[in-house]
Amino acid sequence: MGVVLLDGNAVRNFALDEAALIKAVDPQFKELDVNNDGVLSRSELRVALERLNLLETVGGFPVSKTPEELNALYQSAFEMFDMDHDGKVDLAEFREQLKQILLAVADGLGSSPMEMVVGDD
Repeated sequence: MGVVLLDGNAVRNFALDEAALIKAVDPQFKELDVNNDGVLSRSELRVALERLNLLETVGGFPVSKTPEELNALYQSAFEMFDMDHDGKVDLAEFREQLKQILLAVADGLGSSPMEMVVGDD
C-alpha cells in the first residue's frame, strides 16, 4: 500500500481519460451486477452507494438520517444514474455518472492536494 497526493487536475485528467476510466469502472460494474444481466437494478446500485458511505455522511462525518430519508436519497441517486429512465442502469450510464462525479470532485478540490491511500495494484 502507498499514499498518493491528488489535486483537482489529476482527478480531472483521470476522469477525462476514457481508457483509464473504463479500466477502473468496468470491473466495478461487473462486480455490482450480481445477477449478470448487464444492468444494475436499484438494489445492486444501492449496495455500491452503501459501500461508499456517501449518502450517510457530510464532509466525511456521519449524519443521522431516518430510514425514510435514506431511502429517498438512494431513490434520488438511482434516478440520477438512470439517465434514460428505463428503470435500470447500464454500463454507459454508470460510466458517465461516475465521470460526472469525478469532475465535480475535481472542481471541489481545485489545486488543493488530497492524500489517498492506494493498494499496490
